[in-house]
Amino acid sequence: MDLAVIWFLLIAVLWTGYLVLEGFDFGVGMLLPILGKGRDAADTEARRRVLVNTIGPVWDGNEVWVLTAGGATFAAFPHWYATLFSGFYLPLLLILVALIIRNMGFDYRGKRASASWKANWDKAIIIGSFLPALLWGVALTNVVRGVPIDKNMEYTGSLFTLLNPVSLIGGLTFVALFLTHGAYFVALKTDGQIRADARAFATKSGLAAAVLAVILLLWLGIGHGSLWSWLTTALAAVCLLASIAFNARAAEGKAFLGTALTIALAVATYFFMLYPNVMPSSTNDAFSLTIHNASSTDYTLKIMTIAALVFTPVVLLYQGWTYWVFRKRITTAHIPPAQDPLTTPARAGR
Repeated sequence: MDLAVIWFLLIAVLWTGYLVLEGFDFGVGMLLPILGKGRDAADTEARRRVLVNTIGPVWDGNEVWVLTAGGATFAAFPHWYATLFSGFYLPLLLILVALIIRNMGFDYRGKRASASWKANWDKAIIIGSFLPALLWGVALTNVVRGVPIDKNMEYTGSLFTLLNPVSLIGGLTFVALFLTHGAYFVALKTDGQIRADARAFATKSGLAAAVLAVILLLWLGIGHGSLWSWLTTALAAVCLLASIAFNARAAEGKAFLGTALTIALAVATYFFMLYPNVMPSSTNDAFSLTIHNASSTDYTLKIMTIAALVFTPVVLLYQGWTYWVFRKRITTAHIPPAQDPLTTPARAGR
């Protein structure tokens, strides 16, 4: 196996890590108006603070995975990176703007006690979670499906080329799957009524995700499937259905593991469908970007491999430690009364 193939597999691993980890972040953000609805205004605010706090210590670390995936693609497959980021410029720009607005929501919603202030930042979190979930599904599905690329490795379509039926189903599948993944995470990290509500919602969204995933993977598989992609498709379906069964038995940890495996296997399915291409051309198969005609030199890939072997274990250990430190469940009882920093008197000096 040469280094170009190895880096193709490593980029698949990076996308798996990103979608598994950021997937439940997106899910929790989208669930704010659903699981964050309480008996009154005070209960609603407490529930929403619980939801935000479940991902508070980890959401920014989870985003590092997509930066690493993008950087690895740029260094290992510069032609793939150039064609992808120029052709998908508008969707990727919308994702970036949505992520910035979402992250501002996390940082700023607690800066004032005003209900309207928090409601507006909650909308930023909800929209900033929904749009990336949808658009990542649209973008990645288009990469597998194939897009118009000419002999110069340049994308020749438009934004509307990307908004085709199969890619839109891909986007909705990602949204439903992330909602389920996020609901399992909330059930795993909370207790009391929020936990019960999360489990109830996860069953409904999990069934919707299963139906959409079957339509999507069958549609893609008929035109691009291989023995390995059909195998991972079947395993993904089993894991998703198993997660729903475990959720019914209040085994949130196993249910969450089920959707994590479902997402990982879905990514594996996409990359098996791609191989040996990295970006198929719907114009002419001869114009497709492959692992070898889109890759960097062997020398570049060797340096990247050494760097990855040194730094990847450090990052994994640090992120694993973060999850371990913040592993306890939280409830509304752990949420202190909100104080407005603009009106709360400053403490006297020490």
